[in-house]
Amino acid sequence: MTTVHDPARPDAPEAPPSETAPEPRASGGTWSALRPLVMRLHFYAGVLVAPFLLVAAVSGLLYALSFQAEKVYYAHELEVPVGDTTLPLGRQVETARAANPNGTVTAVWPGAEPGATTRVLMADPDAPEGASTAVFVDPYTGEVRGQLPSYGSSGALPLRTWLDELHRDLHLGEFGRNYSELAASWLWVIALGGLLLWLGRRRRNRRALVLPERGPKSRRRTLSWHGSVGLWAVTGLVLLSATGLTWSRYAGENIGTVQDGLGGATPTLTATLGGAAGGSSEHEGHGAGHTPAAPAAGTDIGLDKAVAAARAAGIDSPRISVVLPAEGKGYVVKETDTQFPLQLDSVAVNPADGAVLDRLAFADYPLLAKLTRIGIDAHTGVFLGLFNQLALAALALALILLILWGYRMWWLRRPGRPVARGAWRKVPVTLLLPLAAATAVVGWFVPLLGLSLLLFLAVDLTLAAVAKVRARPGRTA
Repeated sequence: MTTVHDPARPDAPEAPPSETAPEPRASGGTWSALRPLVMRLHFYAGVLVAPFLLVAAVSGLLYALSFQAEKVYYAHELEVPVGDTTLPLGRQVETARAANPNGTVTAVWPGAEPGATTRVLMADPDAPEGASTAVFVDPYTGEVRGQLPSYGSSGALPLRTWLDELHRDLHLGEFGRNYSELAASWLWVIALGGLLLWLGRRRRNRRALVLPERGPKSRRRTLSWHGSVGLWAVTGLVLLSATGLTWSRYAGENIGTVQDGLGGATPTLTATLGGAAGGSSEHEGHGAGHTPAAPAAGTDIGLDKAVAAARAAGIDSPRISVVLPAEGKGYVVKETDTQFPLQLDSVAVNPADGAVLDRLAFADYPLLAKLTRIGIDAHTGVFLGLFNQLALAALALALILLILWGYRMWWLRRPGRPVARGAWRKVPVTLLLPLAAATAVVGWFVPLLGLSLLLFLAVDLTLAAVAKVRARPGRTA
């Protein structure tokens, strides 16, 4: 529940006479000692980190909507009238080569449903950095419908790519990635801290926990909306934070190291001709029953027969990607259907005779690798399709509202009495020491969280020192 408010000051004067009005819990116990510390952290993090979270939420909302916008904006390239028969993939690729003779075909994405174009991906010297040129071919007539840059494994086109980069790094490159990592590093902390503060309030009516309070506009009602919406959104926000960190710049490296150490590295397919060559990270052939050999010069069964061989080996999803052979490699046919149930198996096929070099089933992935793949796909909006994108949009909108409500509460309570400094002194040593140790470990593991936490501490100590100097006897304002 992202916030910038500081709920230390009682708001009894604003509260309507309602039995749902929240009250602080009675003093005493662990929560009584921790509450001021959680409030102070929640307050500082909300004030200082919320602007980064707001930018991430707005850009994330636009990105979540970009999938459907892409279908409308690029409808001419993506959709064609349904015909009676489809042309062989090989003929469609030759048509694409004729349309872009400077490009080298690297992969082919056949249309996954009737009326969808075939996407022929090319390494092209004229393509933007990090992109392939996608030539869109009508699978029924062979007409080339257009050419566009295509980015990443999801095949993002320019509109979605622009919004994706805005969300990831504000179009500032590697330096800009620090903003999104900082936001992801703090989102789970602020959300869980807000959850504790919201659950820690005594209520006469349980409805006030999960539903916003009615009545005239006031800070109390704003807090009610902030808390109840945050309660509904907190699980999704924590998952967004965790999945966002998996491929962040600094924390992502630490997460990858831990994942590999726990045996959760993503396995890879062996597509090398003449034997597996890739070390322990390569996936040894399961049931291929064939010793691969390099094809004779000019020998290639062709794209259509390679796909047929992969189909015979169990690749049955209509959504596939076919990577063409590079030197010393075979065809790689991958399922790309991220709808439930997932179809993400892959097969390597020898271009000489169509024999299966290796097969990798998603079911064989280690559990951590499966969770990582699903988490990243969910964060990027490709898991479960439209439902996933609508859920992301709803979470982004909730986060925007939580931040705006938090700033509104902060504004309404000014000048207000801030949470007293030195809240950590009230925490029992038996709890403070493990808490400090856990904070240090998390701060090391998520570096931007640790560094910014030290910054918050330095700011707090500086403000305390300034206040102490001003409070000396004989000193005038």
